[in-house]
Amino acid sequence: MRCYVDEASNTHIAGRRFLLSTGKAPVAKAAPKKSPATKLLAKNRRATFDYEVVEEVEAGIELTGSEVKSVRNGDVQFADSHVVFRNNQVFLQGLNISEYRFANVLNHAPTRERRLLLHRREIDRLRGRIQAAGLTLIPLDMHLAGRWIKVSLGLCRGKKQHDKRQSIKARDADRDIRRALRDGERD
Repeated sequence: MRCYVDEASNTHIAGRRFLLSTGKAPVAKAAPKKSPATKLLAKNRRATFDYEVVEEVEAGIELTGSEVKSVRNGDVQFADSHVVFRNNQVFLQGLNISEYRFANVLNHAPTRERRLLLHRREIDRLRGRIQAAGLTLIPLDMHLAGRWIKVSLGLCRGKKQHDKRQSIKARDADRDIRRALRDGERD
């Protein structure tokens, strides 16, 4: 296809004729990049209460078919789950994905160890940060990124008891403010 401008400042594009007031050829706009839709499947609410999140990392997770069905149904419990490094690989331990009731014989073990999918450089960097700073890697949530199930991992530092009290006070204050604003709108 050819695009050209003639003397009367008309532009021909693929056989169509457009009159331009500026005399310049039209410029095609690039389509905006679409980020994959994310849908939250399960959230570890206890993690942000017990730990201070220093950094977040997204990782893929290796699941069986019945585990995918259960996760999509939201049958995930994060209690006592944590990340372990072994043989230059990363594993998620203690994550409880309930059995899928329609899977029959092909069901999975609910608390089995699941491999996380990270690049070698990410694994080495995280291992170094954990060993140097005394941090730990905790799963924060599971979500859909496009059609893939991903796990958000938090590089965390444990909170002291007084830090937890401050978190409770801040949460209660925010709740009171929201309640006052909501009740103020009703009047």
